[in-house]
This record gives sequence, C-alpha cells and structure tokens, in this order.
Amino acid sequence: MFSNPSARLAARLIRLAPPCAVIPLVLSAQAASAQGITLSEALSRVATTNPTLQVNAARLDAADAAVAIAGVRPRDSVGIEVEDFAGTGTYGPLEQQQTTAWYERTWERGGKREARLSSARAELGVAGERNALRMLDVLAQVQSAWVEALAAEAGIAIAQQQLQVAEQTQAQVGRRVARALDPLFAAERAKTAVIEARIALDQARRLARLSRASLAGWWDGNEDFTLATDPFFTVQETGPSAADSPDLTLLSAEREAAESQVRLAQTGNTGDATARIGIRHFGQGNDVALMVGGSIPLGNRAANRGNVARASAESRAAEAEIAVARLQIGREVDRLVAQRAALASEIARIERDVLPSAQKALRLVRDGFARGGTAFTFLEINQAQQALIDARSRRVDLLRQFHLAGARLDRLTGRHASLVSSTEIRR
Repeated sequence: MFSNPSARLAARLIRLAPPCAVIPLVLSAQAASAQGITLSEALSRVATTNPTLQVNAARLDAADAAVAIAGVRPRDSVGIEVEDFAGTGTYGPLEQQQTTAWYERTWERGGKREARLSSARAELGVAGERNALRMLDVLAQVQSAWVEALAAEAGIAIAQQQLQVAEQTQAQVGRRVARALDPLFAAERAKTAVIEARIALDQARRLARLSRASLAGWWDGNEDFTLATDPFFTVQETGPSAADSPDLTLLSAEREAAESQVRLAQTGNTGDATARIGIRHFGQGNDVALMVGGSIPLGNRAANRGNVARASAESRAAEAEIAVARLQIGREVDRLVAQRAALASEIARIERDVLPSAQKALRLVRDGFARGGTAFTFLEINQAQQALIDARSRRVDLLRQFHLAGARLDRLTGRHASLVSSTEIRR
C-alpha cells in the first residue's frame, strides 16, 4: 500500500497509535506518497497538453495556407473556338468554319500580389495573437482553480483547529460535569459541538479533494497531489501596467491587418492587362494565320471606390477600438490594484489585531473554565471559539479574493505569456 520508507513508517505508527491520532497519521502518509505540484508546473502542463493547442495549430495552418494562396498569380488560360461551324448556303460544315486555338495571360498591375501577401501575412499575425490570447484565457482559469484549491486546503486547517478546540472543551466540560460544576446538558452540548466539528472537517476535506480534481482536470490528471499553502498566505501587492496587455497586442495586429486591407483595396484602382495569342485555321483553303489580342478594363477607380471606402472605415474602427480597449483595460487594472490593496490592508489588520485578540480571549476563557469556577460557562467558550474560527475563515476568504483578483490581473497584463509556446502559437 505504501511504497516509500516515510509512508511505511507512518503505517506502522497508525497500527500503534490510539484512535484519536489515526487521522493525522493517515494524512501524513498520504502526503508522503503524493506528488507536490507548484502553480508554475500546473500552468506548464496545461500550456503543453491542453486541447486548445490543437485548435490553435489548425487556425495557424489555415492562415499559412492563406499566405500560400495569396502568392499565386492569375492562372494562364488556353482555349479553342470554332466559328461558322454550321449554317446555310456556303456556310456548311467543314467548308467555311474557322478554328482558333489561343493562349491567354493576365498581368497584375498596381502591386496587387504584394498587397495580397502583405494582407495574408498580417492575418497570420492576427491568428497568432488570437491563439496566444486564447491560451492565456485558459491559463487564467487554471490559476483561478489553483486559488480555489488552495483556499479549500486552508479550510481543512481551520476545520482541524476547530475540532481540536472542541475536543479539548469537551474534555474540560466532562471534568466539570463530573464535579457537579455544570449540568449534564453541558456535556451533551460539548459532544454536539465535537460532532459538528468533525462533520465540518469531513466537508472541508471533501471540498479540497474536489478542488484538486477540478484543477487536475485541466491536464487530465487526478487529485493525488499536494498543494503547498505558503503561497496562499503570502500577500504581495503589485502595480502592473496595462501598456503591454495581450488584448492591446491583438488589437494592434488587427489594426495592421485592416491597414493592409486598405492597401489591397487601393490596388483595385489599377486594371489588370490581359494578352492573348493564338493560331486560326480557315476551313476554306486550309490556311492558317496568327492572331494577337489584349484587353484592359476601364473605370476601375470609380468601380473600386466602395471597396476602398469600406476598408478605410474598418481601419479607422480598428484604431478606435485600441483607444477604447486601452481605456477599459487601464480602468480595470487600476480597480484590481486598488481592490488588492484594500484586501491586503484588511488581511494585515486581521493578522495583526483580530487573530491575536481572539486567540487571547479564547485562552483566557478556557483557563478560567479549567480552574473550575462559575464565572465562565460553556457558552463563553463556544462564543470565544466561534469568534476565532470566524476571524480565521474571514482571513482565508479575503486571501481567496486577493489571489483571484491577482489571477485576473495576471491575465490582463499577460504575466504568463512566457509559458505560451511561441512555435505553436505564433508560428
């Protein structure tokens, strides 16, 4: 069952330990056999195995194919025409018919091919940035799942502390009841508190297991790993800038693509020249003759005016979207930074003032209760214990909000962009 020396030692201690000590030893054995995973490792696994990579690769293949298509010039044509094939009088079959075999080529003018290639390459850049943004969205969800898993693990510690205090209180109440200092119902109330604490601990462990399973699902794993809660209790305020936001990078790529579309539309003002050369065979007399022809469309500028106007409008819209997004992202970043600062301040006050005071109050009440006097009852102990549990739970909830806001902030500023493979996303 246990594969390493630490786990075997824990199993031996379990057999020798009293029942009240079995649960902590089991947890120690499981922790010894489980594999620890950091946030960076979790994000790296997702960045290299998530199915989104297949979607990104297919979109890049499509963009690459568009570049290849854009470089193809108009295809040459060959054809054959038969005139006066059938008619009346002298225009009978095989008498007056004329047969022409011809070859035709079109020359693009105005830099159309170069403009098409430039536009296709710009769209390839847009596809790469969209892929990167899509992957960053996935990593942001993974980071949020990581925070939820850490919060659930922290909840186990609170539930364990609650159970420990409840069991100690039950023992004290039992001694007081035995000495007739408290009525019998006080012992039942203490017993009920222990049962409720055990239920809360079971629920906390179940929630932690489900949170780990939800996190591991991002890389198709299982919940058999541990989480170090130290990063969860570390509060570091950051003040990143929205200037390098990946959303703005995508909008900039889309603006460049729109500008390339304007240049492509403008090339339509110049008509393409077509030349044709062929050989004509005359049925009467069995003679042949060389024929040459050409054409160029007229009125291109007027006919293409709408295309240029539409492309120009889309380019202006892309430019305006950058300004709007920069303002919105900047406001959200500022809001998140301010929110994290407020949360950090409240967390610090709870750690500095509330928790020490609640711990001291519980210790004083328990000491007075243990001395056997009548000044303190089970009610005071229960209230002091609940005040301490509430303070610890409040701290964990604030830390959860702090790190969730940090996950959103990391997404907006592209903190984990280095984990996105450049060869697979921006190929």
